[in-house]
Amino acid sequence: MIYKGSCHCGNAFEVDGELTGAMACNCSICSRKGALMWFVPRDKLRVTSEIDVGTYTFNKHVIQHHFCRKCGMHPYGEGVDPKGNRMAAINIRCLEGIDLAAIPVQNFDGRSL
Repeated sequence: MIYKGSCHCGNAFEVDGELTGAMACNCSICSRKGALMWFVPRDKLRVTSEIDVGTYTFNKHVIQHHFCRKCGMHPYGEGVDPKGNRMAAINIRCLEGIDLAAIPVQNFDGRSL
């Protein structure tokens, strides 16, 4: 299935995959953003309009936390999984037509890393 999403000012992206769950991380940045992340292979994310993307990294600098420089939203991030595969972390709060209450959320203790 293809999901459409955007930042607040309307810059759009698409994600191809099966949204069966999301992760809520309690690390210092995710807890402040309130993001619910869905991890997909990076090639399943397509940016469909021009987003002036800023990037923030911290701690071990392995995840690129992207944000729109115009509206400040955090629609997705990028990194690699433990096997070295390129991944995208999609903030499902930026997806259209998602019933957030119906998505199972797994808590992750990122604060302990």
